[in-house]
Amino acid sequence: MTADRRATAASAPARPLYLYVALASLTIAAGLASRRYPAFFPAFVARYAGDTLWAAMVFWILALIWRRAGTLRLAAATTSIAVAVECSQLYHSAWIDAIRLTRVGALVLGSDFLWSDLACYAVGTGLAAGLDALITSRHRHAAAADR
Repeated sequence: MTADRRATAASAPARPLYLYVALASLTIAAGLASRRYPAFFPAFVARYAGDTLWAAMVFWILALIWRRAGTLRLAAATTSIAVAVECSQLYHSAWIDAIRLTRVGALVLGSDFLWSDLACYAVGTGLAAGLDALITSRHRHAAAADR
């Protein structure tokens, strides 16, 4: 990263904490609801919403950790994590399968590799990144107007 880019990133306003906590919380609630109550959703949504929302949740959590990071950097990190978790599902050993059998382990690590999950992660990351770009653009303009 060049010195100019570092200075720009350092001077960028941090994402509003309350908003990203709310986005992460709502995404988690929606993802859990899609898994717990699939009958309340159209079949397509019930089938793919959980994985799509999982990727969006990872994006929001990373945005909370690195509040001044660029949207593309967060999207790349989210994609890397999602692909790593999905590829880890190709590995089966007693210890990790035991973790995957727990509710939290299944929600975080999944169970079986599916190509469709990678597509869901791409959609979830893209949707979260698009919303983040809109939010950060408006936040940046509001911060500039206050100066």
